[in-house]
Amino acid sequence: MAPSSASPSAAGLVERVRALQPLLRKHALRTEQERRVTEEVASALTEAGVYRMNVPRRYGGYQSRLSTQVEVLSEIAAGCGSTGFVALIQAGCAYIAALFPDEAQDEIFTSPDVRVGGTLVPDAVAVATDGGYVVNGTSGFATGCQSADWHLLTVRVQSAEGPPELLWTAVPMAELEILDDWHVSGLAGSGSNSVVARDVFVPAHRVLPVGPLLAGDIPSKANADDPFYRMPVLMLFCAWTAPNALGPARAALAEFSERIHRRGITYTFHERQYEAGVTHLQIAEAAMKISCAELLAREFVARIEAAAENGDPYTQADRARIRAQSGYAARLCKEAVDLIASASGASSLHRDVPIQRAVRDLYALNLHSFVNPATNLELYGRVLSGLDAGTPFL
Repeated sequence: MAPSSASPSAAGLVERVRALQPLLRKHALRTEQERRVTEEVASALTEAGVYRMNVPRRYGGYQSRLSTQVEVLSEIAAGCGSTGFVALIQAGCAYIAALFPDEAQDEIFTSPDVRVGGTLVPDAVAVATDGGYVVNGTSGFATGCQSADWHLLTVRVQSAEGPPELLWTAVPMAELEILDDWHVSGLAGSGSNSVVARDVFVPAHRVLPVGPLLAGDIPSKANADDPFYRMPVLMLFCAWTAPNALGPARAALAEFSERIHRRGITYTFHERQYEAGVTHLQIAEAAMKISCAELLAREFVARIEAAAENGDPYTQADRARIRAQSGYAARLCKEAVDLIASASGASSLHRDVPIQRAVRDLYALNLHSFVNPATNLELYGRVLSGLDAGTPFL
């Protein structure tokens, strides 16, 4: 974690991040080639205060409004989809870290700019021992692990009496091995390598049971009555995901709007693409898809914020709908960028043209198991049909 040369305030966070867009765009190709966010970009995000959004105020954090976080993540993702995805994961994991026992928080939040990563795929196994657990195993998709200070590693604790218990364990990144295995076509710069735990001891106070957490039961006493930390974690991930679809889609539309004035349509009489009727249909449809995605995202983000402020409960239908809206917004953005790419000509295939990267990043985002539009529609459809959603992950 790069040290801050100043202590930026919560005010002006969106503007500070927006000012970083030229830097993010400049480093986007290098980020993809190196398969991780560059240290220059990570340091700039630190200086802007991005990693403080979900850190408790008592540690110097901002506890930023959810709508502010969505704006911040949108601006980052518009500059670089991979960097936006890392920021999403580290913002979310900082929030989860604030739900751990207070003793663990004192260890984790030694700086408000701490970078916390994590996964919810329980591939590692924990065995209870005196004072805690011993953890072993490999966990994939550890986004941003190279630049993280801590990792929230999901583990299984086997039980002879039923299904394994799932735990989040807070582990210093220095105690985990990173495998160089992130070779992918989309979100390639997110550094989502696998991490390996080899006989890592995790004290009991650095453990957060997943089941009770999803039911709204958190061990933190300091944050237990704070409405900010009573928002359902999985609903928040729906909100944090939306800007990672909207940002690249908006950026692709803006670039396309410029490209059509610089090029013609090969093998036609159109010397300027913007004069062609087909272009008018393409750009308008893409813009409408993005607008629809924005409206969906704005609605469910406002619903989450209002419920937190008013103490309103969430029904299963509320949760299933928000998850479906999140996935549908991602699909609309993917469709918009697919349309833009299909109208951008063969020159847009060059690696230094951002449109082709947006296509691959949005394809990858839509494949994420929590985002996948088809899965999320099925879950919501089950609830609308009077059935149980069929998953606790709502």
